[in-house]
This record gives sequence, C-alpha cells and structure tokens, in this order.
Amino acid sequence: MAKPKATEAKSAFEAYRQGLSEADVHELSLFFTDVGQHVRLAKEENAKMRADFEHALLHYHTTGVPLDVALERLSPKNLGGFYARRAILWYALDDSAKIYPLSMRHGQMAVFRLSIYFKQPIAPALLQLALTFTIKRFPSFATTVKKGFFWHYLDTSKRRYAVEPEVDIPCRPLQISSSGSQSFRVVYHHNRVSIEYFHILTDAIGGMVFLKTLAAEYLRLCGFPLCVSEGILNINGIPTKSETANEFSRADKTEKSAGFVDSPAVQMSGALSRIKPCRVLHFKMQADRLKEAAAARGATVTAYLLALMLIAGKSATDERRGTMNILLPVNMRRFYPSDTVRNFAMYCGIKLAIDEVADVASTIDNVSQQLAQKASKRSMSEMMNTTERMARRLRYVPLFIKAPAARIGYGFLGDKFFSNTLSNLGVVSMPPQMVEQVDCMDFVLGTTVTKQTACALVTVGNVAMFSIAKTTVDPSFEETLFALLTEDGLAIAVEGSPQYES
Repeated sequence: MAKPKATEAKSAFEAYRQGLSEADVHELSLFFTDVGQHVRLAKEENAKMRADFEHALLHYHTTGVPLDVALERLSPKNLGGFYARRAILWYALDDSAKIYPLSMRHGQMAVFRLSIYFKQPIAPALLQLALTFTIKRFPSFATTVKKGFFWHYLDTSKRRYAVEPEVDIPCRPLQISSSGSQSFRVVYHHNRVSIEYFHILTDAIGGMVFLKTLAAEYLRLCGFPLCVSEGILNINGIPTKSETANEFSRADKTEKSAGFVDSPAVQMSGALSRIKPCRVLHFKMQADRLKEAAAARGATVTAYLLALMLIAGKSATDERRGTMNILLPVNMRRFYPSDTVRNFAMYCGIKLAIDEVADVASTIDNVSQQLAQKASKRSMSEMMNTTERMARRLRYVPLFIKAPAARIGYGFLGDKFFSNTLSNLGVVSMPPQMVEQVDCMDFVLGTTVTKQTACALVTVGNVAMFSIAKTTVDPSFEETLFALLTEDGLAIAVEGSPQYES
C-alpha cells in the first residue's frame, strides 16, 4: 500500500533534517519555534502551515540553496501578526460589489481571471509561501462572504490560503456558501500563475495589484531582487484605509442620472454550451503593431478592437434586425485618482444597429464618437451618482426583498442587454528586474448565461494578449476577428484551451 503524500513529504524532510550538522539542526529548531509563535490557527491549519515551510526548505535543498539563505528568505517576520491574532475586521461591500451576490443564479457568478507567465516553471512550494506572506497585505481579500439582514458583507477569515494545481476550466464559480470559504483562488500550471476573483472583492485594477505583488514575492523567494514599485505593494507594510475605500461617493454631483436598464441586444447565433466557458482563446500579438494598426485607422486600440468585434459579431449571428451593444468597463481611477484595491469601475455600452455595422472605417468612426461621449468623466460620474443613490435608497430594505428589486434596478449587469464585452486593462507596468522574468500576461472574463463571448486585453512589454472566453463551439466570431486583424498586417499566434465538453 502506497504511503500518503503527506507522510512521504514528512519522511523526506526528516531524512533531510537528519543529514544536517548539529548547528544547522539547532538553527532549524529556532526557526520553527519562531514560525509557531507567528501562527496560532486551528491545529490542522497549523500543521499545514508548518508543512508548507518544510516543502519550501526541501525545494531549496534540492536546488542547492544554502540553509542560511533559505531561512532568511522564509523568515517568519513575513508572517507578521496576521495568523496570530483573532479575526475582528469586516468590510461593507463597495457600491458596485453589492449587486454581485444578488445576481448569482443558474450557476452564474461574476468571476474574472488574471494570469502571469514566467520564463521558468513554477515551484509550487515557493508559490504557496508567497501567497501566505502576501495575503496579509490585502486584508479585504482575506475574507469570506457573509449574509447580513440588509446586505452581504466581507468578514475576515484567518486561515491558510492555498495554491492549487490547475485541473479545471477557467473562471468556474467559487464555492462561497460554506463558513470560512474564500472569494478568490490561486492556481498554477507549468509556468503560469492565475488568480480568479469573485468580482465582489475587486475589479481588474485591484486584482492586478494583488497578482503583481504576489508575483514579486514569489520571485524574491526564488532569489531575485525584491521589487516594491510600479503598483507592487510591500508585503510587510501596513495596509492603509484608502486601499479598502468605497470610492463611489466621490463622483462630481450632477442633477442628471444615468439609466441602467436597456433594451435586449442582438446575440450571436449558435447553441449555448452546458459548460461555461466551453473554450478560451488567446490572440498573442506585438503591442506596437497593434497600436500602429489602430493609428493607421485613426483610432485608439480600444476603439479599433470594438469596431472589429462589432463586425465579427455580425458575422456570427443570423439576426438582421436590432442593435448590437458591447459592454465596456471604465476605470474610474482615470478621473478620480485612488489607490483602492476594491471595485472602482463603471460601465458604458457601445451600440450600433446591426444594419449599420458595415466597413471597418465607418464602424470605427461611429465607435470613436460614442467613446468620446459615453466613456467621459461626466457620463461616468452620472452613472456613479446613480449607483451610489440606489445603494443608499436600498440601504434599509431587508435582503430577501432587496434581491429581486436590485436585479431590476441594476439591469445594466443583465447579460441580455449586451452582445459582447471588451475590458482593456491597458499596459501593465513592472520593474525591469521583474519584466526580465515574465513572458506575458492574460486576462479572461467569465462568461454569462446569454452572451456567446467575453473579450479582454492586457499588454506587458511588447506583448498584447487578446482573450476570448466562449459559450459556443461556433467559430464564426473568432475566425472573422482573426481575418480582420491579419488583413491589417498583424501577425497573431493563437493559443488557448481545447474545446471543453458541450
């Protein structure tokens, strides 16, 4: 009968320990005593945490890192007091996040994924300690979702947050109903680390801060210089109040309100898969060439891609009447500078009657005009005001009454009102030492009940990754989009998942 893995690992560590000098054994004993003083969780959690340090030490041993260097990198000071103190903090949801737990139905959950690809395979033992050291710096992430009488809220959960090998489809719903459950997951595969977030925690900007901070700590444990700049937080710094602020009350006050509910949009044709997403594709391009192609058309990259998506969407539907509408998140930090890592984005819809979607030039012209108006500070402030007012009006309505009313009031999140989504995270900055170890990144949006596709773009260095999450096996959309991009001279490497069961 085979030994359980935990027993095998323990035996391996004991064998390693027995081979050390007396002085090293003494140093190791002091080290674990120090770990024990910093970790005061439940017995089982304490044991798992100790095992994490043992696995990391074994990794260092097998890769030739001296014990004194290993102990310095793994210093228990990086645990701080997070795992030794009682959980007392809780967080009210920001105004944008309040709708997400109310909208979960039919297996639908607002989940998005950010991934970073390193140039070397992942060392799981070091990634686990990187997460253990990093999570304390993001107290609003180290939480579990709780249901109050009026709203859901986030309650601090002191536990071991685990990394896992990737074995399932991207952006599947998280299990948040059990006590102590977490609202994000960290998975790894070969050289890729991915974090999947329930949108209740953060938006893509806040999620990127967490991913970059985790990646920098992982690289430090691998022996590369620590990088605390370019949006990377010091894991041993004290979290600030502004980092967990609900910023939606900051909008310039306007008399005009922005409506959320819209008429249903044209959807792509084709049967929906039971598995969501049934496929994820990445178009890997040179960022400078993408920018040049957009500039040659007199457009920004966002306007250029939106126009091509409208044309590709028309080719993927049998409908010839109605309006196509692409959901575009807008980062409000552009207008109201903030270092919050919580949600601080609004949305607009880029709409065009399907019979007006024609050639690339005219579509770009229409899209650019809409962007200038709809994604402006004034328009987004109007929507922020509406969001904040609605949350305030519903404040004292019991949750069981509020849920159906909120779904109607926040109709802008209803997927039937949009044909597609484009979220452009822009150019991600990183310190030069970190860029040297990173190949690229990707950004994947979870799919919804109705929409066939959801698209996202993120750029690192000169690599732009355009990702498509699909709910149908019909390839019309991506084939047309690929053709349009290549006609403009872009060389595209297509990567992604196999087709999942439909």
